[in-house]
Amino acid sequence: MTNPDRFAPKPVHLGPQYGAQFGDSSIVHAYRFRPPYPGEIYGFLSDLLPRGPVNALDAGCGSGDLALGMLASLPDIVRLDAIDLAAEMVAVGRQRPGGDDPRLNWQVAPIETASLDPPYALITAGESLHWMDWPVVMPRFRTALQPGGVLAIVGRGEQPSPWSEGLLEIVRRYTTNRDFQPYDIIDELTSRGLFTVRGTRKTAPVTHQQSIDGYIESWHSRNGLSRDRMTPDTAAAFDRETRELLAGLGHQETVTFEVVGSVTWGLPAR
Repeated sequence: MTNPDRFAPKPVHLGPQYGAQFGDSSIVHAYRFRPPYPGEIYGFLSDLLPRGPVNALDAGCGSGDLALGMLASLPDIVRLDAIDLAAEMVAVGRQRPGGDDPRLNWQVAPIETASLDPPYALITAGESLHWMDWPVVMPRFRTALQPGGVLAIVGRGEQPSPWSEGLLEIVRRYTTNRDFQPYDIIDELTSRGLFTVRGTRKTAPVTHQQSIDGYIESWHSRNGLSRDRMTPDTAAAFDRETRELLAGLGHQETVTFEVVGSVTWGLPAR
């Protein structure tokens, strides 16, 4: 049996040139239009914590969607270090309700070299780990965890809707990430021997209603659809075709869809 190669190259579409898009002002602006994490997520994370006061780290925190939800829902967290490479994302997070919580320590830095203050009972990565340097951060996370602590990889996704296939075709035409291939972050990590899964849970679907404008803008918060990287004409064409697709299905002002969250936890490699 061969040993997994933890230094195998990442998929090209997860390279730093694409991860850097999350520092674009247009993505920072659009990020607030993403649906929130389902509340059930925080119950899952609570179950991973030992009793009593604990410290946690949110790696790749963005504008604080997960970090702020954790502080509001997990009272045993006495310090939460929220770290992200994008200064503008962190600046937005500081201004959000709860962004000035004294338990919350924001830091602008690459997680690979950021100043950590372990031990942590829980490290979370919400839609961020795929952009990191895995052979560097996974052993670093392992060292920073207290005995019994875990890394929790947290996700949220839109359930299939009548417009899903049509919208995917539009995205394929307009994305600036021409290298994209379908992938599974857990498979990528485990196949390299960088992560040992201890468990996984998914939330029940949560219904989310949003204006058409907000829904379209949420897509511009995703890799490959940054308005800063598209020409004004192509961005306008993406918006128009998406609006026409939804209108053809009877959605003129709002759209309703279901969101499911997931938590997969385990131990990073030493």
